[in-house]
Amino acid sequence: MKGRVVVSLRTGVLDVEGKAIGKAIESLGLGPIGDVRVGRVFEIDLGDVPREDAEARLKEMAQRLLANPVMETWRVELLDPSHGVR
Repeated sequence: MKGRVVVSLRTGVLDVEGKAIGKAIESLGLGPIGDVRVGRVFEIDLGDVPREDAEARLKEMAQRLLANPVMETWRVELLDPSHGVR
């Protein structure tokens, strides 16, 4: 079973990197655009585990290691090898 944890900054937290990317996009003539927010994606191979266990393990990883709960939110996706996401 493979899973994905998507981590992003909470609404209201200043995203300096996103602002810089937004300015660069516009300076390349690819704008105008709205707000740009930067995040992280972790794709994790959990081996041969049941879906319920896989989801619980990914949630624990997100809570304990992958995301800073003060500044970031996260979501978990289970990946189906034959159809992509869930």
